[in-house]
Amino acid sequence: MVDWREQGILLTVRRHGESSAIIEVFTEEHGRHAGVVRGGTSRKIAPILQPGAQLDIAWRARLEDHIGSFTVEPVRSRAAVAMSGRLALAGLNTVASLLSFCLPEREPHPHLYHHTERLLDLLGQDEIWPLAYLRWELSLLEELGFGLDLSACAVSGTTEGLVYVSPRTGRAVSAAAAGEWAGRLLPLPDCLRGVGPAPDAEIAQALRTTGFFLENRVAPSLGNRALPEVRGRFVDLVSRLP
Repeated sequence: MVDWREQGILLTVRRHGESSAIIEVFTEEHGRHAGVVRGGTSRKIAPILQPGAQLDIAWRARLEDHIGSFTVEPVRSRAAVAMSGRLALAGLNTVASLLSFCLPEREPHPHLYHHTERLLDLLGQDEIWPLAYLRWELSLLEELGFGLDLSACAVSGTTEGLVYVSPRTGRAVSAAAAGEWAGRLLPLPDCLRGVGPAPDAEIAQALRTTGFFLENRVAPSLGNRALPEVRGRFVDLVSRLP
């Protein structure tokens, strides 16, 4: 018998049989991990199993490679704050969907786990959440091996006038060095480099740049599946914020 216990963030839930549920959680030590919750559709347990919930999880299986079963206890729910507004709900669904989509099963990503926990604890703080989410998405790309290098121009080495990102290398390019290639490069808003006031319209532009790498680098590496549609809806919502 193999077992472990730790806290995790609930990502997905789907019905299994008459009364059970299969859930995916994201944990610090065991990464994205699935298991069966007996009675997971019951009136007692179902309200606990909401995406984004922080859970105390015990997993047990006869063999390591079996799907195994979970017993869960609530640590804190994020359902109420997620339902407090469209941005919070779309943000939570985007984070949960991307983690379920991108992360290899059972591969630990402790830095990303703690970053995710901090991000979700900011839900409802709409004035800071879009920028916090952008920082998280950059961290996600880094963890997956597709991090952006925006510290200096890939062509000249300068740190001044950086306004583009190369879609091929993910490195910054200055306006002076771009030349006739400017039309083929991705925008590099200041907020993507962590400078400036970061208005929401600029954050939305930055998310379209990071989205290019999610769609054209990460997704093909996972079998060319399409990114979760909820992310596009979230970016559109950010672009329409007053």
